[in-house]
Amino acid sequence: MNTGFAAVLFDLDGTVIDSAPDLAGAANEMRRVRGLPDAPYERLRATVGSGARGLVGEAFGVVPGDDDFIALRDEFLARYALRLTNETRVFAEVGVLLDALDAQAVPWGIVTNKAIRYAEPVTRALGLYDRAAVVIGGDSTPHSKPHPEPLLEAARRMQIEPARCLYVGDDARDVQAGHAAGMLTVAVTWGYLGMGEPVEAWGAHHTIGDPMDVLQLMRMA
Repeated sequence: MNTGFAAVLFDLDGTVIDSAPDLAGAANEMRRVRGLPDAPYERLRATVGSGARGLVGEAFGVVPGDDDFIALRDEFLARYALRLTNETRVFAEVGVLLDALDAQAVPWGIVTNKAIRYAEPVTRALGLYDRAAVVIGGDSTPHSKPHPEPLLEAARRMQIEPARCLYVGDDARDVQAGHAAGMLTVAVTWGYLGMGEPVEAWGAHHTIGDPMDVLQLMRMA
């Protein structure tokens, strides 16, 4: 492909994979063992971008600093570790995009705030790890998004200038990190999006609803 950009980096949860069923499932397992009804799936899904903090917060109404938060978070992570890929799948349309990038020899990678102890087995199980040029977890560098360091580390490992990379994500922190790293930022509308500002308010260079639009953006000068 003759393109002004050389690589695409993706967030993981809500951008490449739909992990909400397993994350929400872990939270609702915790509610069931306590005799509580399941929390509504759509509300849990909307908090996936905030990780364990958001899911435990939605399921139990706690925030960091509350007495029960650490114990609930740790139990959540332990339960999630046992069901990482029970229901998690690559978004079908994103799978088509990744196939197209591979066919055109465009390197792509993953930069996620998910700890690498979860990100690596999930991406391996879904056939992504060995295809990706790089997989950066939330603890692969001293900082996590919205700090730019994880994105800059990915660019270094790929030996590609940050300015020649797109960063694609479904959270405002993805856009903030991408801007700070000097990358073209792409916000997607098929992800989890959270319950804060609308995606259009994040300040991304582009907002897309069709994964294949990434190929058009790659051709920009």
